Amino acid sequence: MGLLDGLLGAAGGGAGNEAIGAIGGLLQNHEGGLGGLLGQLEQSGLGNIASSWVGTGENLPISADQIQTALSSPMIAQFAEKLGVDPQQAAGQIAELLPQVVNHLTPNGQVPEGGLGGILGGLMGKLTG
Repeated sequence: MGLLDGLLGAAGGGAGNEAIGAIGGLLQNHEGGLGGLLGQLEQSGLGNIASSWVGTGENLPISADQIQTALSSPMIAQFAEKLGVDPQQAAGQIAELLPQVVNHLTPNGQVPEGGLGGILGGLMGKLTG
């Protein structure tokens, strides 16, 4: 099963595909990309949770409240607008999908350097094409 197949399967199709696409957009638009987002989570005291998604072991869960605390309100609002949901629902979807997306983007337990744009571009292409 490929990277995209795994992500799409985890999302359950339909609206899940839109949410995965919005997560991809969130990562692409975040200053510093995936590494920047993980750094932001670490600065918010959630480094152990974010590290578990990158590592090869079990992914620790994150709550919608933790997402709302760690990420900026405009970032969550933009995600919510893309999906047509309120920010609380958006935070819940981010909390559900972000660990899976990060886990799939870091199969070797390391954040990719330079290649993330291409990975996300392919993800976005498959979801929107």
